Amino acid sequence: MIIRNNREELGKALQYVEDELKKYNLKSREATMTMLMAEESIVCMMSHTKEHENIEIVFKKLFGNISLNISARGETFDISEESILIGDMDFDGVSGDAEATIRNLIIRSQSDIFQYKNKLHQNTIRLIVKRSERMQLYLTLGAMLFSIILGIALKLLLSASAQNMLNEYLLAPVKVMFLNALKMIVGPVVFFSIVTCLSQFDSIQDLGKIGLKVMGMYLFTTLLAVLVGIGVFGLIQPGDASLSQYVTDAASKTIETAGSTSISLLDTVVNIVPSNIVKPFLEADMLQIIFIAIISGVAVGMIGDYSKSLKNLFEAFNMLFLKITTLIVKLIPLAVLCSMTSLVMLTGTETLLAIMSFFGTFILALATMLMVYCALVFIITRLNPIILLKKHASAMMASFSLASSNAAMPFNMKSCQRLGISPRICSFSIPLGATVNMDGSCIYMAVAGLFLAKVFGIHMGGSELFSMIFSIIVLSIGAPGIPGAGLVCLSVLLTQIGVPAEALSLVMGIDSLLGMFRTAVNSAGDVAVSLIVAKSEKLLDTEKYNS
Repeated sequence: MIIRNNREELGKALQYVEDELKKYNLKSREATMTMLMAEESIVCMMSHTKEHENIEIVFKKLFGNISLNISARGETFDISEESILIGDMDFDGVSGDAEATIRNLIIRSQSDIFQYKNKLHQNTIRLIVKRSERMQLYLTLGAMLFSIILGIALKLLLSASAQNMLNEYLLAPVKVMFLNALKMIVGPVVFFSIVTCLSQFDSIQDLGKIGLKVMGMYLFTTLLAVLVGIGVFGLIQPGDASLSQYVTDAASKTIETAGSTSISLLDTVVNIVPSNIVKPFLEADMLQIIFIAIISGVAVGMIGDYSKSLKNLFEAFNMLFLKITTLIVKLIPLAVLCSMTSLVMLTGTETLLAIMSFFGTFILALATMLMVYCALVFIITRLNPIILLKKHASAMMASFSLASSNAAMPFNMKSCQRLGISPRICSFSIPLGATVNMDGSCIYMAVAGLFLAKVFGIHMGGSELFSMIFSIIVLSIGAPGIPGAGLVCLSVLLTQIGVPAEALSLVMGIDSLLGMFRTAVNSAGDVAVSLIVAKSEKLLDTEKYNS
């Protein structure tokens, strides 16, 4: 819309803005705030534009982001000070219009959605009406696509030594710093999230009932994941003995780490209880952190007068660390760019081609597991599972990018909110699921274990399969506390079924890519279980789910 710079046109401009806002189904508060800021911005622009000059007002929508742009020719001005002058008031409060003063204070408080620039004597004020929740998804997909092209180009143009140097001094450091930042925040996020959740329960019996349901569903889906992996492998039967020629000693460090890893169920249970309250946070041992959080959360409600103060304190810390996580994950596109470029540039073409059948089987098994989640949701809750997939798609993409179930927790929490799942469920089930519910990893270990066993001619009968299923379930529960969890656990499994651990080198080249896929499925499993338990406990807003 284009208006002339005079007071008579102001009403017409505001009516246009109001009519356009109605088309975007904004919340009442968002619409009111946008109208307030639009009025101030238009008046401000008028005061710095020559009389009868044109002022352009236009709404723009890009990738789900909606913005209001107001532009006109004129000299540069300081928007932060000019907005205060509109109300004809001074900083001492001696005179002025109280209504305008309040509006101006609100505008200053909304500076994150208010942008001003002057380019070639053209003033532009941009108001962010609505930010798309999928913007991060679009940026990440764009970074992935660009990284594949860049990786191929660098592989063709640079020598091997130049590629290694670029990776060592640029790509790898960025990836490591990003992962370190995530590891730094994971412990506090898990701890304060669970404590905040448990402190809301008035009865330990209610907590125990929900806890048993959540844990029972996680164990059930874990078993289904292993069976899906075995079933899909049996259907396709990828791998042959010729692949053994590609085995190298590249897996030596992982094998050495795996030597100290136990798959004893007794050891896993015993090690849940830490001997030191600080050590679990230093070593990022999620099972021990969850144990401390559960004990602390239950105790908070049992200390009388101090309970309310502690609940508020833990809730504040929970919000703080979730916000820090949100700030860190804004760098996902950069981390994905560096990680994928490194992967494409350094991975040998021969190795990639040799294991494509395994990769295809693995992806099919993951897709099958997603269908299993949909079937469980439909059968148990009688809800439309397509809605779950649609609303959880952006969180799955974030999980894919992060390749870390723990780091993806804030996205899964937001997904639960969109689905109408009560915080009483998801604040407990999501952190717990990030540690014990590793369905994608279970499928990975099942398919990779059988694939490598076939490559080396090792027969897997009924007793061998039963032993493998038990080992995978135990390893999946304890996996997050182990550095390089996926490869280390697979190395332990290979030893158990009699496959040379060096065979791990066949899948090492694409493990980081496989890790992204299996984390996305882990994320879907966490939210699906949360949805099922919330529906059974009548803690699901069905209207919000279906909206």
